[in-house]
Amino acid sequence: MKKTKLQFYFAVSILLLIIGASILAPLLATHNPFEPAMSSRLQPPSWQHFFGTDALGRDMFSRIIYGGRASILLSLSAAVLSLGVGLTVGLLGGFYGGKTDLFFTVLSNIFQGIPGSCFMVAIAGTFGASIKSLVLALVITSWAGFSRIVRAEVLQLKEEPFIEGLRCLGCSDLRLLTRHILPNIVNKLLVLFTIRVGRGILAIAGLSFLGLGVQPPTPDWSVMVSDAILYYRSSPHLILIPGTCIFLLIYSINNLGEYLRDQLDVKFSEVRKW
Repeated sequence: MKKTKLQFYFAVSILLLIIGASILAPLLATHNPFEPAMSSRLQPPSWQHFFGTDALGRDMFSRIIYGGRASILLSLSAAVLSLGVGLTVGLLGGFYGGKTDLFFTVLSNIFQGIPGSCFMVAIAGTFGASIKSLVLALVITSWAGFSRIVRAEVLQLKEEPFIEGLRCLGCSDLRLLTRHILPNIVNKLLVLFTIRVGRGILAIAGLSFLGLGVQPPTPDWSVMVSDAILYYRSSPHLILIPGTCIFLLIYSINNLGEYLRDQLDVKFSEVRKW
């Protein structure tokens, strides 16, 4: 379904608001997000504490602002690394073919056949609950999707007449890949990248909720939801506020990705016209 411009502008506005608040967190925070105050614990939203306080008396507004940093930075880092690995593997396999393509195809099929969530939990559990293991788990479970898309596009592009003409003119393989093939698949990679970022945020949220992701006292929306389960009856805002932030962030990124797909995918546009 084509996303309207209104939905696109709304998604971009939400995304910019979250990113801007995360960057300017030291200036916007009204309290120290790490400092407990047991005398002020579990307070409802008020003028003194806009989003109330948690079980340790920490200001939820300040923690929400800081909490967006972990999800955004980790998901972007994992998506960039996954894109780098998948792009390299897909370019080499699709361009050279033969045993190289067979090796990388079998390798990507193995990784895609592994249940992503279970494998991420296994990686995080094996190497310990840390940011490094979280990013490693996301990269291992995500690179194969990039490589298959890149491989399919390269297999199609390398048979085009202009590629054959460039070969006849003595164009090197490196120049063909970087100057002529790669620019023709950037639009699809951009769409896939935005979708992977959204999925990465959701995966980070799940692992952090299980205690295998971002560790306290670092503010993180998923950890806030996990810590607030015991107080969902007396203080439902402790779950609703960070949960809403996670929803809005994933919603905005997914809508941005779908809008880019509508605008940049020529084949999809042709089908839609009919």
